[in-house]
Amino acid sequence: QVQLVESGGGSVQAGGSLRLSCAASGYAYSRYCMGWFRQAPGKEREGVAVIDSDSSTRYTDSVKGRFTISKDNAKNTLYLEMNTLKPEDTAMYYCAARPWPRCISSMSSRPYNYWGQGTQVTVSS
Repeated sequence: QVQLVESGGGSVQAGGSLRLSCAASGYAYSRYCMGWFRQAPGKEREGVAVIDSDSSTRYTDSVKGRFTISKDNAKNTLYLEMNTLKPEDTAMYYCAARPWPRCISSMSSRPYNYWGQGTQVTVSS
């Protein structure tokens, strides 16, 4: 049974930093694509950053240079380091996994089979 559990969300002021974690279990973690997605109230879910099995990464334009996705295969944990946070980064953040080694060609959430429960990030101005 695949389980993804996010943590690390919270409330910060603009310019601050947060580090999200996603603990994974129940599958061949190192062979899967992983991603961070977010959804703000009234908006569609969007891809923030994805990382494939060989640790190639892709980011949505609005977070490039501020966010870093990484993973620790030994700990089965995915991370999202978020710096210089802006109010427009406020959203529920989800980690997700898909049983495919390559994924950076797309930021779409549709191919992802497994999802965590989400962690809220709130950035105040």
